[in-house]
Amino acid sequence: MAWLLVVVAGLLETGFAVCLKLSHGFTRLWPTVAFAAFALGSFGLLTLSLKKLDVGPAYAVWTGIGAAGTAIYGMVFLGDLVSTLKIVSISLVIIGVIGLQLSGSAH
Repeated sequence: MAWLLVVVAGLLETGFAVCLKLSHGFTRLWPTVAFAAFALGSFGLLTLSLKKLDVGPAYAVWTGIGAAGTAIYGMVFLGDLVSTLKIVSISLVIIGVIGLQLSGSAH
């Protein structure tokens, strides 16, 4: 269950990163509100998961999901540059996240 919280927290991290861009420096109300909601949810779930998980693997999985998710979202929906190297690199991040998740142990 703790790993599920980390995964959801990572997805929420993607949401807060995208909303941060869409807020244009906190000058747009609704993306700013969404940023705050996603950030609170993400940090809250990560905090709950750390009651059961080691901080290193949990944090790495959280940031990996957020980074890969944000990069993919940017390429699909925001017109970010798509390149073979970027796709390979995102794939390596995802493989690393899966490896860390599989290696993590609950207390």
